[in-house]
Amino acid sequence: MMICYEPLWRTMRSRKVTTYTLRAKHKISHATVQRLQANLPVSTYTLDRLCRILDCPLEDVAMYAPDEQWKQQEVKK
Repeated sequence: MMICYEPLWRTMRSRKVTTYTLRAKHKISHATVQRLQANLPVSTYTLDRLCRILDCPLEDVAMYAPDEQWKQQEVKK
């Protein structure tokens, strides 16, 4: 996994925002919410919207998390 959305869930909890709120009030699609929950790629447009909705910097929404294979390749270099 390269990008992780764990910070998003912490930020949402601290601001009392639910996935229902994202879908119903802010019109984030159900498919996009599912992609976020599965740590799948989303567009920079979506990341920008989340930052605006939650009034936070990007690091409160997503983080870079190198996977083990990537770490092993870097060690070999």
